[in-house]
Amino acid sequence: MSTARNKMKFQFAIKSELDKFDKIFPKAFSSKVALLNLILRYAIKQKGKRIRPALVFLISKCIAGEVNDRTYRGATLVELMHTATLVHDDVVDESFVRRSKFSINALWKNKIAILIGDYMLSRVLLLAVDHGDHELLGHISQSVQKMSEGELLQIEKARKLDIDEKIYTEIISKKTASLISTCCIIGASSVNADEDQLESAKKFGFNLGMAFQIKDDLLDYQNFGESGKPSGIDVKEQKLTLPLIYALNTASFGDKRKMIRIVKNKKDDPKSISWLMEKVLELGGMDYSKKVMDKYENQAILHLGQFPESESKKALLQLVEFVVKRNL
Repeated sequence: MSTARNKMKFQFAIKSELDKFDKIFPKAFSSKVALLNLILRYAIKQKGKRIRPALVFLISKCIAGEVNDRTYRGATLVELMHTATLVHDDVVDESFVRRSKFSINALWKNKIAILIGDYMLSRVLLLAVDHGDHELLGHISQSVQKMSEGELLQIEKARKLDIDEKIYTEIISKKTASLISTCCIIGASSVNADEDQLESAKKFGFNLGMAFQIKDDLLDYQNFGESGKPSGIDVKEQKLTLPLIYALNTASFGDKRKMIRIVKNKKDDPKSISWLMEKVLELGGMDYSKKVMDKYENQAILHLGQFPESESKKALLQLVEFVVKRNL
């Protein structure tokens, strides 16, 4: 099954919900301020694969067989919060490209980008409070807290380059898995799931999120292996991802020193980055990371087994497959 077909399949099960969501979502943060509206319209044109709202809809349909107005609000809260964090992340990372287009900070500078992210977060709060969705807001707030902790932990450790696998796991569990897990919890909460269903949804989302991030880590090396051209995006940002962490732990003393020196001082040198990525592949960093990703994928599928058979459950399995087999 091709990745493209798989993507279409998991979205087909909720096509009407996603179509309706695309009409509802822009209305959640309209403003009378012309500049604000201009930038917000630009931001929502950069929509990605809509995995997060898809998870909200699929989990709610998996449990209740349908979605409701609260489910749509939950999906909107998640996507608004996620978009706000991406805007802030681009400022923090000094990134000028987002989904092959200029980032907001590239076009309107950091000050406006930060204010746009803040505005989106304020809309999350107001949307939840206005409809009495305090439980959903609680889940969202916990996710924002964890994501912030994960980002700060990564920044702290990156300065010393002392990230081991345990710390790496903590970072991605907070930065990525917490949000994916929150999407699933919100989908379940929106249809009044019982405690067992909530727990299964939470664990499914957590394991899917962990697999999602490790796949992201693998893409740099996967693309390098196929093309021979080093992008080394994570290395250039001095992010120690799982393939590199494993390679550093298994490298000889001399190779390890050279690898760390490249990350610290030669991250803009294509020849050095190419050598480093070759070394990671040679030392089995990619193979090891894939095994860890497969473990989380299997755990996600296991927790999904707690739900009854349905078209929505099939779509969730297709979504899991898409996450671990995607190329972009």
